[in-house]
Amino acid sequence: MNKYFVTGIGTGIGKTLVSAILTEKLKADYWKPIQSGDLDTSDSITIDRLISNSQTIIHPESYRLTQPLSPHLSARLDGVDIDLDKINTPLTDNNLIIEGAGGLMVPLNEDELIIDLIKKLEVEVILVSQNYLGSINHTLLSVNLLKQYKIPVKGIIFNGEENTETERYILQYAKIKKLGSIPSFSNIDKEKVKAAGQNLSI
Repeated sequence: MNKYFVTGIGTGIGKTLVSAILTEKLKADYWKPIQSGDLDTSDSITIDRLISNSQTIIHPESYRLTQPLSPHLSARLDGVDIDLDKINTPLTDNNLIIEGAGGLMVPLNEDELIIDLIKKLEVEVILVSQNYLGSINHTLLSVNLLKQYKIPVKGIIFNGEENTETERYILQYAKIKKLGSIPSFSNIDKEKVKAAGQNLSI
């Protein structure tokens, strides 16, 4: 079974939407190791609302932090230390979608970042990009960092409005596979999530 870590080139890029689409398409389990803030409307709750299949198990977070801030700061305010040794992949016989928090360089404690968690979990990455002015820079920086850490990348998903030149340049420079594109949605629901999975090759 495959385990994929969904990370983005920044915050607000669409990781949760992409995670929902992948979870539904693969009928995979879902796990968000660290939820920082918005506990009543967490990403796990959102995933549960957006998927239709009956096979998915949504595994509990390792850390549930109360403040909608960088995890290292939210943890400090909650009087918690995020310890990567206490974040262990759930046991499952199913495919697993793991959703990160923010981008690769988001701090988890004084010494470790999201990318250190990915390295520790030994999973493939699916990178979510979005087309905006500066996204080439942010995407290529993310790809280069993953290569520097020798983390395998399954591919890239572009979320939102299409920009063929931006996507062409990223793909030819980064030399990673495009898994597909997700269109812009106004009101996302289960049917749209299921349909969007048809746009992905995974």
